[in-house]
Amino acid sequence: MVDLSIASFATIAATIFVAELTDKDALLLLAISTKVKARFAFLAGATAFTITTSIIVAAGSLIVAVVPVYWVRLAGGLVMFGYGIWEARGLVGEREVEKEESRIARFSSRWMVFVALVASLALLDLAGDATEVLTVVLVAQYGSPLFVFSSVCIGLYSAAAVETALGSRLGRLLTPRRLQIGSAVVFILLGVFVILFGSIW
Repeated sequence: MVDLSIASFATIAATIFVAELTDKDALLLLAISTKVKARFAFLAGATAFTITTSIIVAAGSLIVAVVPVYWVRLAGGLVMFGYGIWEARGLVGEREVEKEESRIARFSSRWMVFVALVASLALLDLAGDATEVLTVVLVAQYGSPLFVFSSVCIGLYSAAAVETALGSRLGRLLTPRRLQIGSAVVFILLGVFVILFGSIW
């Protein structure tokens, strides 16, 4: 029987939190939070993450309905491991982040900045993001889309809150190089764990 306890919920949220802090979205949120109010950046991040998590959980549910869970987990583990190796060789998405940041900076209206930021975060999230692969593996592992959706969102909201609240101070700590190394380590470890044990924990 699948464990849908508070402990599992917290573990999923914590894992996603760590993965998101080392993801390329973090670079954009850190950069934007130095230019706009923290709550504005957080609201945009939370909106984008809610949209992308809905899409990924729905896609994961469809995949699990067609592909055996074992193969979803194995493929997810291999993709996460591969992403970690790729990340170790060069920062994935740094130029994308700079491009999105300059595009957002062109808007003068707060509403347009908000829409542009949500769109940019969503695109970065959906365009080759290992956190999304992790989410699909979680859907396969737990078999409860709502449970996975809510716990993943809590993890993402928590990461966005830290990134936007600390802004430039966290930006000095989480440099592109450190994010690159952190992301590589996180996803290599997660990938190996999934490949060897068939689950995240």
